[in-house]
Amino acid sequence: MKSLSIIDFLSNLTEGTLIDVRTPPEFEKGHIPGAKNLPLFSDEERAIIGTIYKQIGRQPAILKGLEITGPKMKEFVKQAEALAGESNKLFLYCWRGGMRSGSMAWLLDLYGFEVYTLKRGYKAFRNYVLSSFDTKKNILILGGKTGSGKTPILKELLASGEQVIDLEGLAHHKGSAFGTIGESENCSQEHFENKLAMDWMKMDPEKPIWLEDESRSIGKKIIPEAVWNQMREAHVINLDMPFETRLQHVMKIYGSFPVPELIASVEKIQKRLGGLAYKQVIGYLENNILYEAAGILLIYYDKTYLHGLKSRDPETVSTYQTEEKDFAKIAKELVKFAANIESKIKTE
Repeated sequence: MKSLSIIDFLSNLTEGTLIDVRTPPEFEKGHIPGAKNLPLFSDEERAIIGTIYKQIGRQPAILKGLEITGPKMKEFVKQAEALAGESNKLFLYCWRGGMRSGSMAWLLDLYGFEVYTLKRGYKAFRNYVLSSFDTKKNILILGGKTGSGKTPILKELLASGEQVIDLEGLAHHKGSAFGTIGESENCSQEHFENKLAMDWMKMDPEKPIWLEDESRSIGKKIIPEAVWNQMREAHVINLDMPFETRLQHVMKIYGSFPVPELIASVEKIQKRLGGLAYKQVIGYLENNILYEAAGILLIYYDKTYLHGLKSRDPETVSTYQTEEKDFAKIAKELVKFAANIESKIKTE
């Protein structure tokens, strides 16, 4: 067994299997991305041991822990084998890098695995996550009104070798009242931050990093303040596409979803939409006239976007006009457009 610092631990993860030995609720709240859960105790068992520790002492708590885990040792080894597959290296962690990861590491090391534990555990990882956001990055914001295809364009940029962080993908939310439609998975704020940090730390700070223009909150997820501040200071490329092109794109995304889900989303913005517009949209949806409903909603979101764009320093906003519908071609042109912007900024 060997205990590693957070930097060494994370840098070696590709060589083996990452295992979180905390309880399922702890794991669900947030974990190191890529980890598999092999809990030493259930939530109820951990609570019992914790109570004994506080009320009686450390040694009685350890004895209770041994009583609980003893009969499960064989199963722990079998589960570890299943999780590890062909790998013989295991990277284990618990909350503070103490008895839980140490106990599991001892057992699996005894069996024959090559085991590494994380010094100070998941707590060290969380501290590392939060401090990582202070690192300055060369951010470039991709903006544009709703339906401009920002998400698929970001995917094309990523495929072409550009550095991209998909905030909406990490949050499992599309960033509007309709953001949860079609999203099958959710995650906690803590785990959103964990996933973002892992992407954030991989990025070369000397090269542009593309992020979509977002509000501070993406659904219920909040962009960390340090990242948000950098996003607000970054240069924005504002995509300017024809209304009809954007409307067609919106229809491709949302047109096939159940009408009740669409109505439920519209109800979230009823007050901001206004009484007349709300009634019109609901009426169109109830009669399955989706195109007209989408048109009214697009006008509403256009006003919202333009209001947000005006809050930025005009010197940090460049508009890219296009009637192109091929996202791959747009992405290719945006790279050139961004390079020209960066060149002008350096010469000023």
